[in-house]
Amino acid sequence: MDTIYLQEAKTSSEIENIVTTNDELAANRKIEDSATKEVLNYKQALWHGLEHLEKRPFITTNLCVEIMQHIKQNTSSIRATPGTTLANPHGEIIYTPPAGETIIREKLSKWETFINDDNGIDPLIKMALMHYQFEAIHPFSDGNGRTGRILMLLFLKIKRLLDIPAIYLSNYIIQNKAQYYRLLQNVTERDEWEQYILDMVEVTAKSVLERLKKIMQAMDVMANEMKEKAPKVCSKDFLPYIKRQHLIDADLGNPKTVGKYLTDLEKNGLLKSVKVGKEKLYLNERLLNFLENCH
Repeated sequence: MDTIYLQEAKTSSEIENIVTTNDELAANRKIEDSATKEVLNYKQALWHGLEHLEKRPFITTNLCVEIMQHIKQNTSSIRATPGTTLANPHGEIIYTPPAGETIIREKLSKWETFINDDNGIDPLIKMALMHYQFEAIHPFSDGNGRTGRILMLLFLKIKRLLDIPAIYLSNYIIQNKAQYYRLLQNVTERDEWEQYILDMVEVTAKSVLERLKKIMQAMDVMANEMKEKAPKVCSKDFLPYIKRQHLIDADLGNPKTVGKYLTDLEKNGLLKSVKVGKEKLYLNERLLNFLENCH
């Protein structure tokens, strides 16, 4: 599941032109690349939101601020400075969000009440309204898009439409990026609301069910291959990437023994090693490719 959260973080960040690789995300070491740091910060922000819901199942202004702070790794808060505008790729201003911390907090307070009130609106319709309103208020200097996409997943969990946020809403957005922003703009300019979110949820849910089915099948195939080619280390527990220490911690042998296991798995084409600092990380490329590319 951690890998799925990383894929959501990776794709959501790509919408903001923050691009990294699976190898960088899998590396358990000090990260120097700024894009990789931002993706990992996004995953941390998602986890923070999930932990918050366990204690208090409500979406609040304070939670939004906390999520943004985890994404940006700073202590900034509600946008206080004037002059914020949103422009299209040609530099033309297409929207000017409300200005002033007091006004923004008033709008967020009404937004918060709307989300958490039991007003009989279908949850998916309410999520669409919630998402548009948050993006229109645009409460932060940076991180609004990523915060808003995390909030959609948290809302689905609150409404018990998801047990875990294992769907790639961001994947749909990046594949339909121009249309997504055009539909958001049409709500603002023409009051056109039809299905700008509902299509995304339907397509994504069906895609994820198929994706998870293929992942489980791939894991079964690889488990059988491991049983045949490397029976002493047959396990599903260390997919999709492992370090030697993981096997040592699982009491599968001493450093020399588990090193031999991993070398055998690589020779049999089940794993691929990459050098990470002073040690090797072993990637299950087939499963990583399924996680990223199967539709």
